[in-house]
Amino acid sequence: MTAFVAVHGVGHYRSALSPADVVTARSAVWAKDLAIGLGTAAEHVPVTYAYYAHHLHLGRPVAQGAEDFDQLEREHPHVVEDITHWAELLDDSLSLRLPPPATAQGRLAVPLRQLASTISERLSLDGRLTRAFIATFFRDVARYLGGPDDAARVAAREEVAGVISSTGARVVIAHSLGSVVAYEALHAHPELEIDLLLTLGSPLALRHGVFDRLSPAPLAGAGERPPGVHRWINLSDHGDIVAVPRPFKRRFPMVDLDLSASIAPFDFHRVTPYLRSSVVAAALAPYLVQDTGIRGSDAN
Repeated sequence: MTAFVAVHGVGHYRSALSPADVVTARSAVWAKDLAIGLGTAAEHVPVTYAYYAHHLHLGRPVAQGAEDFDQLEREHPHVVEDITHWAELLDDSLSLRLPPPATAQGRLAVPLRQLASTISERLSLDGRLTRAFIATFFRDVARYLGGPDDAARVAAREEVAGVISSTGARVVIAHSLGSVVAYEALHAHPELEIDLLLTLGSPLALRHGVFDRLSPAPLAGAGERPPGVHRWINLSDHGDIVAVPRPFKRRFPMVDLDLSASIAPFDFHRVTPYLRSSVVAAALAPYLVQDTGIRGSDAN
């Protein structure tokens, strides 16, 4: 049976569990969520979770709080500029009328808290969760994109490539930062051939913070499809604050389908609503039917 490989996004490091235990637990969760959208049983959805977060946290300081913007700035000085560019793109995409996120004289911490509060108010989101998410997202992105040959970056993408290879996967489902790791892993291993790359809530097109640091580097302002990927579908929620700028296809013209839909109006970016959505089910159903032999009414 063809495997679906699941590549997680930010905030999934579990220090209390071994990588093997995380893989077992999260594979089951992804199978259950996908099964809900597909209208089948979880045992009919073959998912293997590609866990790479432990590589990003090895030897790193542990944040004292999810909203510790001061520590985030100390650990990654360039994050001020990254967040500034992201806020500008977010404002352009969603017309939030955001205040300037930082000043030349000011520290990041206060402006960023104000920015996070404004975003949560404009989008009717929980303020504490929004602040925690912004800090977590930019911390994990900075840790992964520390440098082209950074040990954590190489280890993370090799982890993902190894799971794809060992499972014989023909479908890769990558969420958030996981889409960046999967993209680079598939480029680094052109011998890996998959039928479908499905990216969800992807920040791949995010200028400065992500797009301009990709490996391989984009050419003439455009990213290339990994050579072994036969079909690529990108999906973003209308309100996903990570999946900017839009359209995704402007930066990745080789994507086959660039879809935007209302997935979860007040539950931005989380993977569960994406996995349970009818849009993801429609993208994956042909591959599931082909591999399990389920046909027509037998799938219900």
